[in-house]
Amino acid sequence: MKLDTEFYQTDDVVACAQALLGKELCTRIDGKLTTGIIAETEAYRGAVDKASHAYGNKRTARTEIMFGPGGTAYIYLCYGIHSLFNLVTGAEGTPHAVLIRALHPRKGISTMTERRGAHTPAHKLTAGPGTLAQAMGLHYTLSGTSLVGNQIWIQDAGIQLSKKEIVAGPRIGVDYAGDDALLPYRFIFGKAALKRLIDLSG
Repeated sequence: MKLDTEFYQTDDVVACAQALLGKELCTRIDGKLTTGIIAETEAYRGAVDKASHAYGNKRTARTEIMFGPGGTAYIYLCYGIHSLFNLVTGAEGTPHAVLIRALHPRKGISTMTERRGAHTPAHKLTAGPGTLAQAMGLHYTLSGTSLVGNQIWIQDAGIQLSKKEIVAGPRIGVDYAGDDALLPYRFIFGKAALKRLIDLSG
């Protein structure tokens, strides 16, 4: 079942980032369906988070999407090379976002391989935020796309994780954020949960 806008419009972006683990990110780009189980996320708490693009309620042409209602894609270009896929959460005016850092490929693997390069090993197709965006066809020009439409969406994959199956730690590449760089806002599958995911995928 596709997640609805209510899921994204929660005030608790940290809880949302955890709840996204085990959900299935889906894209239909150029008529090609690709999906993957979300295996790593990072939460960004908008105006109060020094690691967030919207820290201090900073509004730019790029970040304006973050101030809209939860349930849209925020995709930005990193270092002029990689598109990074985030989803906006929270009520309108609250610029919370969750970065999707890694996926476990599920459907459309041949399409992902074509987009990433024929010699890319399967386990590296979606192992980082830049590579997963490329594999899933998520280009920064799609920023602002609704997550309840038919181009980019997230659906329940029937994978439920308990709190003890989720490992939390500091986010990656945000040393500039001072003390906020140490916040445990990065979430991944614990070892037992990861094994269960691999077993489910066959």
